[in-house]
Amino acid sequence: MASSVLSLASAAPSASLSSHEIEKGKLNLGKYSLCFKKEKTNPFMKTKSVGRISMVVASEVSRFEGITMAPPDPILGVSEAFKADNHELKLNLGVGAYRTEELQPYVLDVVKKADKLLLEKGENREYLPIEGLAAFNKVTAELLFGADNPVRKQQRVATVQGLSGIGSLRLAAALIERYFPGAKVLISSPTWGNHKNIFNDAKVPWSEYRYYDPKTVGLDFEGMIADIKEAPEGSFILLHGCAHNPTGICNGSLDADAASVRMFVARGMEVIAAQSYSKNLGLYAERIGAINVVCSSSDAAARVKSQLKKLLDQSLFKEWNAEMEMMAGRIMNVRQKLFDNLSSKDKSGKDWSFVLKQIGMFSFTGLNKAQCDSMTNKWHVYMTKDGRISLAGLSLAKCEYLADAIIDSYHNVG
Repeated sequence: MASSVLSLASAAPSASLSSHEIEKGKLNLGKYSLCFKKEKTNPFMKTKSVGRISMVVASEVSRFEGITMAPPDPILGVSEAFKADNHELKLNLGVGAYRTEELQPYVLDVVKKADKLLLEKGENREYLPIEGLAAFNKVTAELLFGADNPVRKQQRVATVQGLSGIGSLRLAAALIERYFPGAKVLISSPTWGNHKNIFNDAKVPWSEYRYYDPKTVGLDFEGMIADIKEAPEGSFILLHGCAHNPTGICNGSLDADAASVRMFVARGMEVIAAQSYSKNLGLYAERIGAINVVCSSSDAAARVKSQLKKLLDQSLFKEWNAEMEMMAGRIMNVRQKLFDNLSSKDKSGKDWSFVLKQIGMFSFTGLNKAQCDSMTNKWHVYMTKDGRISLAGLSLAKCEYLADAIIDSYHNVG
């Protein structure tokens, strides 16, 4: 683009300019100094003449004028509306962040202890290797696959740190785009909203497979399998490893949560697995995660890791496991009590058992957009418009209130 760099001091310009100075593109104007170069024109630049000299100067129109406004984050909008509501019974069931029974943010005790230990040991904040902290990569792979899994012993796993789950998935998308050009990714319908953005930005084609059945408020397993069977050869299937978002920490057991990944690996399948420590460690802001690529050989794993490169304390680990079980247990108790209230208070005979069949932090209510609006406008319950609620933001004390809101909105709003 055409450009100019102007350095101003003071005083009047010199009376004469040599052709040599002009040809070199540098003008000495007394204590004014002007450097310029001729390049292609730009719609955001204007030409200004000074005698026989033409300069290109920046106009008041921004170079970024043509950038469109990104759509608002639906979760952020829910939180902002919740903050502005002064109703004493208001509930924020939009954000997928764990809360205590008093509905306050929770920092795990084990995280506090780990922070203290790091400070006492004098840990610094120096640059890490491109692939991240080696000790972290070792234990995160052990958590996912199991310490004695053959794929680890055979060095067939390439693991590098990523920016939580989303950043790790973005690395996976970049890997697919670069080394599997044209390969399609199949994404569940529905899925977490950012999944589609990730693959769009990486220029990876995707399509949806059936997942949610609104009639049963559960899994459309037959539709899912049929769509996967129809996928082109070489496609990648995006699965939610332990608890589906938005329809379904799981049960608090690390082995149970990792069972699906281990099952695929045991069957000899090559897998790309993104990990996040936002919810199970409460490290939402730190963006801690990893990407693991299981390959058919150690040589392939080494090559993959080379491309991905462009707190090891057993007592704390046991304590973390116990805290996860406590957090997951509270969510399961809330889920059970919500179901109990829905079943006992709704006299229509509607079957609410789908609430118990779902697992994890989230639950689909089966409410449509109009009913969700009623939940917010009448009952001050803030949630996303697809009917998803975060049970982590619900207390046992408010389960009855939420059940009343759901029953009223379901039966009285079309």
